[in-house]
Amino acid sequence: MSNEKVALTPATHTTPPAKFSHGVKKGNILQVAGQVGFLPAEEGKAPTPAGPTLREQTLQTFANVKAILEEGGATWDDVMMMRVYLTDVDHFAEMNQIYNEYFEEQGLKAPASARTTVYVGLPKGLLIEIDALAVLG
Repeated sequence: MSNEKVALTPATHTTPPAKFSHGVKKGNILQVAGQVGFLPAEEGKAPTPAGPTLREQTLQTFANVKAILEEGGATWDDVMMMRVYLTDVDHFAEMNQIYNEYFEEQGLKAPASARTTVYVGLPKGLLIEIDALAVLG
């Protein structure tokens, strides 16, 4: 297993807007940078949210995190920690419902990951951001 640090950028993602990677893998550790609910990248088109609702954005955010995990050879079962960033405290219960439904559908074999949820400011129109830490093997 290589101990070299490798940047992970799935085909669905644009080049980050600043000097960071969407995901980084070193040895058996994979860190996914905070992802938001942007639809898969289209050449020459500005990033577009999946929709105005928390459900649309949360499900797309999960898809974006999963794409980076897969790029690094990981699955949801390898995730040890997730951090969820919400812009509105009133979204907590709805997000938990969407979160539980999503992971129920994923058919996880390992126990659920640890999770922290905090409230932040995000660019206009974005309601949620999620990052994940995975350990492979």
